[in-house]
Amino acid sequence: MEGTIISVLMFLSPARTFWRIVKHGSTEDFESLPYICTLLSSLLWTYYGLTKSGEVVVAIVNGFGSLVEIIYVSLFLIYAHPKMRAKTGILVGILDVGFFGVAILVTQLAMDKDARINAMGFLGAGLNIIMYGSPLAAMKTVVTRKSVEYMPFLLSFFQFLNGGIWTLYAILVQDYFLMVPNGIGFMLGIAQLVLYAIYRNSKPCINKIVVSDSDALLEQGCQSERLITSSSSSH
Repeated sequence: MEGTIISVLMFLSPARTFWRIVKHGSTEDFESLPYICTLLSSLLWTYYGLTKSGEVVVAIVNGFGSLVEIIYVSLFLIYAHPKMRAKTGILVGILDVGFFGVAILVTQLAMDKDARINAMGFLGAGLNIIMYGSPLAAMKTVVTRKSVEYMPFLLSFFQFLNGGIWTLYAILVQDYFLMVPNGIGFMLGIAQLVLYAIYRNSKPCINKIVVSDSDALLEQGCQSERLITSSSSSH
């Protein structure tokens, strides 16, 4: 029961981020990759849970997660700038539609039930690791800006809890397909929280455009805001 609740909270944890996206009408510098990977992982684990006997809980939790992630990805497609929208659309088409569709066709047509369960377990395990590590895609932005603004704390925190709880569940039911990725996810969650702790109080760097007469001057700085000026051309 605890694992189910934590998983639901993990799926809902980015809600505040997406409320901000809808309110501002822009995805700003948020990355779509974590939500695309989580959607694919949830779809595969839903299929795994429906295929393997005694894993109804896995299917229900990840079925709910799939619906939530579809909403998140759809909002990215609506509010992202053209370059990010194109990138998101391509990744959704390749991973969430193409890869998932091929996985279902191959396992249904070319494998018996036991082989199907093993294949989906291996795929789900690998994608779970990617899902847990995907928020680290924002690491470059965090380090460059010296700010965790675009790495949501709640998502990292609940992924950390989710990894720990499902690792314990996997140990109890002796399901190694659940144990390995969630154990790795637990450790990756710790890494994300450490990164958050390092930069949470840092002053973010800013970029401003300063216009002086007919010249546009770029200002870059963290807190001192040094201005680099150039002499105007005589007319």
